Amino acid sequence: MQNNLNLDDIDKVLMTGVGSSFIERPIYSLNCKKVSEFESVGLGGLYLSGLDEAIVVSMGTGTALIHAKKEGGITKTTYLGGTGVGGGTLLGLSRKMIGVDTVEHLEQLAETGNLDNIDLRIGDISGDKSFQINDEITASNFGKLSDMATNNDIALGISNMVAETIAMMSVFAARNFGIKSVVLTGNLTTLKSITRVFEGLEDMFGIKFIIPEMSQFATVIGAALCDNT
Repeated sequence: MQNNLNLDDIDKVLMTGVGSSFIERPIYSLNCKKVSEFESVGLGGLYLSGLDEAIVVSMGTGTALIHAKKEGGITKTTYLGGTGVGGGTLLGLSRKMIGVDTVEHLEQLAETGNLDNIDLRIGDISGDKSFQINDEITASNFGKLSDMATNNDIALGISNMVAETIAMMSVFAARNFGIKSVVLTGNLTTLKSITRVFEGLEDMFGIKFIIPEMSQFATVIGAALCDNT
């Protein structure tokens, strides 16, 4: 309806992701085709970022990492693995710890949170100023949780833990391939409490975290591109 399309205007429906496995019949009598989720993520990430090679990170309910590279006009994608830490973790912990059910509410609380009441940092455990690691690096997420911590602090702590886990996995993957570009995709890229963490880690680890326009739609865009490869 948004694009003023009729069913007759649609040639086929391309489906990806784990949910597509439950679709066994045509939708509205349209031709349906399943395409690889990881290939879709890689293609979509490179397309939106304009890069020829990158680690593309899909931050959904969980997190997947894909190495994508254009070679001779063909984009090769390799699924590197992932983590169960993602949007599901964010909402699950928020619901249990502070009774928050929506990312909008979590984001609002996190805006005025204070990590000094939540996380143990390198500066808290070492007085050696010549230490190789930045004082602000987290030594232990929730390792300094105080009884003075507010719901706002906890909301920020949860967001920070999820983002740092994904960021460090991305750094390790990028270093393994000798590249410095990581493209972030998925719905978590729309949350400031998440994206600020990536911005803060760029200089520390020499990695450029890129959030392209329409990053939350990278997988569906990549699915369309899969059909043309």
